[in-house]
Amino acid sequence: MSITREQIRELAEFEDSSSCAVSFYFQPSAPRNKAHKEDTILVKDLAREALRKLESKETREGARGDLDRIVRLSGELRNNGTHAKAVFACAGQKIWREYDLPPTLAGTQLIVDRHFQLKPLAHLLGAFPQLGVVLVDRHRARFFDLRLGELTEREGLFQPLSRKGRSDGYAGYDGGHAQRRVDDEARQHFKAVDEALKASLEKGVFEKWILGCQDVHRSQLEPQLHPYVSQTLLGRFPADMAHITRDEIRTRAQQIVEHWQSDRRRELVSQVLGQARSNGRGATGLRRVLRALEMGEVQTLLIGENLQAHAVECAGCGHLDAHVVSFCPACGRATQEIVDVGEAILPWVIRRDIETFYVKDDAEFDKVGNIAALLRFRAENVQPITSAAADQLAKAGAAYPGRLRRFASR
Repeated sequence: MSITREQIRELAEFEDSSSCAVSFYFQPSAPRNKAHKEDTILVKDLAREALRKLESKETREGARGDLDRIVRLSGELRNNGTHAKAVFACAGQKIWREYDLPPTLAGTQLIVDRHFQLKPLAHLLGAFPQLGVVLVDRHRARFFDLRLGELTEREGLFQPLSRKGRSDGYAGYDGGHAQRRVDDEARQHFKAVDEALKASLEKGVFEKWILGCQDVHRSQLEPQLHPYVSQTLLGRFPADMAHITRDEIRTRAQQIVEHWQSDRRRELVSQVLGQARSNGRGATGLRRVLRALEMGEVQTLLIGENLQAHAVECAGCGHLDAHVVSFCPACGRATQEIVDVGEAILPWVIRRDIETFYVKDDAEFDKVGNIAALLRFRAENVQPITSAAADQLAKAGAAYPGRLRRFASR
């Protein structure tokens, strides 16, 4: 099955003190012979190397069962080159999760640590909205979810065809009346499509949507759309509902998403760098971004694919520090060095549902340390309430307690 954001959030919150959290990503390769054994041999080598790196015998024994199971699984996976696979396991806490992924991973990986390794998932999902695809004509609407390359059809809408008379009647009156009835029914159908879209967006079924239809139907549908529905429209592609295939729907929708992601990534990099230079809502560099994450300031995170930086993590409070210090400045407990900072910050990012983009081959972004963030606010710019204002607020609360409670709950 495909992974959901809720499941990723659960993985981000997981921690195993015995360092037996096993993360396995399988990317199918093109076989070089009929035996198809290359992937299995690779997984065996990765499992052997992972065991060798574990420090204690107890830790090795804790991970061995999961690693053996993954090696056995790899023998089955080699026969299916249409999907990649992610497995997250911890025998000590009775966890075994398997998820199908699109076959676009950088490669097969096997990692054993205290946390599950989520960077490959972040590359796939970080900036990918929950997406709906809608095909429309004058009488029908088909609704799809697009998740990680999988297109799943949901319940659609259908408006039966009106029955027309045999003639236009006297002076064409009956024909004109019938056409008006057909046009009105089409308008009601397009309004129903808008209502279904609005309900799906409000319920969080999807965050953005893509429209597939012929131009004549587009010109009739779009005037009926609620402004909120129109604002979440990601793009359009021409489609004849009677002839388009599922593969064509998926391909056209993914092309629109990739184009949107590329444009948005470019705009965000420019915006963040400009805001940082003017001391506005932009932060650049590892130290500043880590601080912004801990302060809850970050709205969107930008990470360079070439990010290479060392930091330390407190085993007690989880504080991340760009200074390689032996003891946590927040709680005083011992720290441990982390080499992959980009992986270490992902639990923070996922738990807070922060939009994340990975930036590649950008010289300006390289200069600022390959990490930056667009901020919702700057904590140092938030003005503390004065004693006079506090007194006025208290008096207002005494005079209008119900009104103040309603205001505070908004």
